[in-house]
Order: sequence, then structure tokens, then C-alpha cells
Amino acid sequence: MSDSWRKKIFLEIRKKPGKQAEKVAFEAEKAVFEHTDCLGCARCCKGYNAILEEEDVIRISAHLKLEPHQFAATYMMVDEDDEWCLNGSPCPFLQADNKCSIYPVRPASCADYPHMGSPGLVNREELTLINADICPAVDEILLQIEKKLQDL
Repeated sequence: MSDSWRKKIFLEIRKKPGKQAEKVAFEAEKAVFEHTDCLGCARCCKGYNAILEEEDVIRISAHLKLEPHQFAATYMMVDEDDEWCLNGSPCPFLQADNKCSIYPVRPASCADYPHMGSPGLVNREELTLINADICPAVDEILLQIEKKLQDL
């Protein structure tokens, strides 16, 4: 799908009052991921450096039996947006079978990816356009959002 089509959907999202569009987006993301095989793709893990919050570092460090400073020195870097993220692409925790070796404690940015069903979608158009080039589910989610918004 084209960026102009995606931007058109965001115009429609912005026209809906209150949390109406966010509810539609949450339902669409949930429906799409019920039948999406992320392990068959893993493009997000291969082309995206997960953003890390302090809570992520503490949780993952404990899981790996490392001190947070050891985890940071081994697995973290500052990205072009001046945010802390996992270093390397593909993700250092991606296994050959596309499974995540730290899945139960993965970063919140991974758990929420592609960030379509969480609050604030209307403010994440730029991120959604980037994620659409990475995650094939994004366009399917946008298609469902478009269809459901027309029915409102």
C-alpha cells in the first residue's frame, strides 16, 4: 500500500470523536494478530532496534542474571533519536527459528509492536508509516480500521 493511502486513513482517524478511532484500532490489531504468524516473518526483530525503558533494563538484566550496567554495556546503544535501544540488527535475542530468547521479559516496545492498538494512535502517523514498511500486518490493520470507520 502507498503512504498516501495510509495518510488518508489517518485523516479519517483524526475526524472521529474521542476514543472512537482508538477503540476501532485496538479491535483491528487484535483481530489481525489472531491469524498472523509473526514467527514466519520476524522482520521487526531483524530491522528494528527495540527502545528500552529503565523497567525493561531491570527486568531483562535480572532474567539474564546480569547487573544492569553489564546488560547496558553488552546489549544497548543510543539511537539517532537519542533513545536507548537494543544494539544490533537483527536483535541479539532473535534465535534462528525466529523466536525470542527473552520473550517472557522482552522490552515493552516489542510487546506493543507495531503500536497500532495502544492509546495515542492519532499521534503516531510517522511511526506507523515506518512500521508499515517493516510489518506486513500494519496494512491489514489499517484496512480494517478504514472499513470500520466507514461503518461508524
